Amino acid sequence: MKELKEYICEKSERLDTFLASQIAQTRSQIAQLIKQEVVFVDEKLVARPGVKLKAGQKVRVEFPELKIDEVNTNLLEEVSWAKEVEVLYEDDDIMVINKPSGVTVHPAPSVKEPTLVDWLKFKGIRLSTISGEERHGIVHRLDKGTSGAMVIAKTNEAHEFLSQQLQDKSMGRYYLAIIAPPLKDDITTVESNIGRSSSNRLKMASGLEHGKYAKTMFKQLLLSDDERMQLIACKLFTGRTHQIRVHLESLNRHIVGEHLYAQSPKMEKSERILLHAYIIYFIHPTTKERLSFEAKYDENMKSFIEKKFDMEKVDEVTKLKYITDSFTTDI
Repeated sequence: MKELKEYICEKSERLDTFLASQIAQTRSQIAQLIKQEVVFVDEKLVARPGVKLKAGQKVRVEFPELKIDEVNTNLLEEVSWAKEVEVLYEDDDIMVINKPSGVTVHPAPSVKEPTLVDWLKFKGIRLSTISGEERHGIVHRLDKGTSGAMVIAKTNEAHEFLSQQLQDKSMGRYYLAIIAPPLKDDITTVESNIGRSSSNRLKMASGLEHGKYAKTMFKQLLLSDDERMQLIACKLFTGRTHQIRVHLESLNRHIVGEHLYAQSPKMEKSERILLHAYIIYFIHPTTKERLSFEAKYDENMKSFIEKKFDMEKVDEVTKLKYITDSFTTDI
């Protein structure tokens, strides 16, 4: 059964702008809802995001039902990661998971293999439908190679509440990364616009006038035994595509295992990019309690760290309190 919601417009404004403010989604996501023919103004189906609303008009949204992709869910039985997704927390409103490296979050025309969204639907997990069919339940994303903590919305109310936290910064994550060469300063802050690279459309670039504002803070944690690499913590103040990698590249630093952004041929090799969303924190949409979760990095990353770093010191500097206390400037 479709979930229905009605909203009353209080002033003259565009439909997509009005709905974006009501359900805490981007205008492009609202456009996807309109494209699915689930948005009505005064009981009339609308087809254009730019429809001008008048004060007092009623907008109804019939949020789409879940649709199972039979092909991809059948393929899930053949991929090893489907059995390895760790659930850190779950209740009626949300689920917090530890996403494996190498898993794409949501379907796209170029994605042929099963995605995290396919896994969620295959498991019969009730998800929000606010972002459209391709992004069911997905509040924020992680790049395919990046592992770690993600929160999934199971209801539209939870999705709206969590999405608002992304905007007001009450939700956030701390990442772990292994980079080369080491950073010079204990704390390094990069504030630089990020946009699509003009020389390589697969890449993003920093320092672009047409880009979007982005801010990242990096904290030294530990040097490798040979002092050629460094374990660092990263805190995002914005959520741009490839943000950590792009801002590190602007410092002539690169994550071990990274293949898209420039790196030295002499850099240590790794089977995966050594970037992991280690800690996530947010306010629960129902209880309003502030929660935080720690997602352990996988065996591949653990094995690399054990070979190159003093594990006793690693255990000390990766304690949750040590990392959160290390960043003196809060979001």
